[in-house]
Amino acid sequence: MKIVTFYDLDSSLFNEEFEVESFSNSSVDADVVILGIDSIFDFEENKSKVCKDKFASIAIIDDESDYDAFKNFGIDAWIKAKDISQINNIINLVNKRLLS
Repeated sequence: MKIVTFYDLDSSLFNEEFEVESFSNSSVDADVVILGIDSIFDFEENKSKVCKDKFASIAIIDDESDYDAFKNFGIDAWIKAKDISQINNIINLVNKRLLS
């Protein structure tokens, strides 16, 4: 599975079976994108360049106000920044949605 991040994350967080690239270095068709509140507009402007036709998006939020900002952008899943160690669980869930 190919993941493109629009959010600065430590690559050691991800399971080894995931191919993870930063948006700035991306040359892949992403199955999953990960973004934060500061990168929502970069994502919107570039999703057609870096994402497959069918992809899932995960937003990292700090608080409820971030969720309110994201809700109109068609985000598939959210994870709180404090729970980032659980990112692989969220990726696996959205992957199931992609496969269905």
